[in-house]
Amino acid sequence: MKKLFYITALLITLVSCQAQKKDGTELVSPTEFAHKVEAEKGQLIDVRTPGEYKSGYIDGAVNIHLYDKDFEQRIDKLDKEGTVYVYCKAGGRSAEAVEIMHEKGFKHIVELDGGMDAWNEAGEPVKK
Repeated sequence: MKKLFYITALLITLVSCQAQKKDGTELVSPTEFAHKVEAEKGQLIDVRTPGEYKSGYIDGAVNIHLYDKDFEQRIDKLDKEGTVYVYCKAGGRSAEAVEIMHEKGFKHIVELDGGMDAWNEAGEPVKK
């Protein structure tokens, strides 16, 4: 019975990963996020508040606060064909931002799993 449970859980995980890649979005670990940002040089967006951003951010990130009135107008100025990297503090706001971007037609979105909390925990570099 346990074996069946584990097999089912594995299949669900694989299917959900395939679905993310299928619709142009990826949820990646801090290490993978850092490698992708370095290798692909896409658009890096921090959707936290300006205060959170000033406390430490990923080098090269532009702060576009998710709850600002002009959030959608500002992301409309981004290249929808190019890769966009998105993060927040823990993952909730970036997931919202990814959904909005997906609805607006962005082709490839990479989200930092666990946000800055996970980034800091992984020991990745932070700018201030």
